[in-house]
Amino acid sequence: MLGTLIKRRLSNNQVANVFVNALFEVVEKGFREVAQLINEDSAFVKSPNITDTQNGEFALIVIVGNLSFLESTFEPEQAHEVEKLIFAKLAKIYEMPVEEFTSLIREYQGFMARKNHPSKNMIYAMSKAIYHKYELNDFQDEYFRRMQAPNPLFLKRMDEVVQNFIWDWDAFFKRYKM
Repeated sequence: MLGTLIKRRLSNNQVANVFVNALFEVVEKGFREVAQLINEDSAFVKSPNITDTQNGEFALIVIVGNLSFLESTFEPEQAHEVEKLIFAKLAKIYEMPVEEFTSLIREYQGFMARKNHPSKNMIYAMSKAIYHKYELNDFQDEYFRRMQAPNPLFLKRMDEVVQNFIWDWDAFFKRYKM
């Protein structure tokens, strides 16, 4: 009983480990459902036929989305340190040099910011990134396809889905302290 009342202290490295492992677990376990929801979404006149194995783009979108919340969760110096550790761990997983992986993430951040402009809402940016990275425009009805814009109903449903892939820092800090 007392074990649940005492918060365990974690180093920045341990936080980065927990963060990376949890993100990959949730993407691996959840992408099948995400793909199924996209494939069956009523906004599309034909199914995009996204397979369970096409989770690479989604994983990067989830990583970028979650990284955007680091600065609002930690002090700037600590956020920078945790981010560096996360990049190092992810670069190792992706079998890339850290600089190359960092560049990839920065490209995704820029892409998501451009597609989401002028909004600053990261959930919305993630939904729009999914739409663009999975090239879903070709599967929409003619009206939205000609506009080359996502159906707002699809984006609303995607917002609800991607919300489930955002790290819950409040719950984390109820169990752990830095």
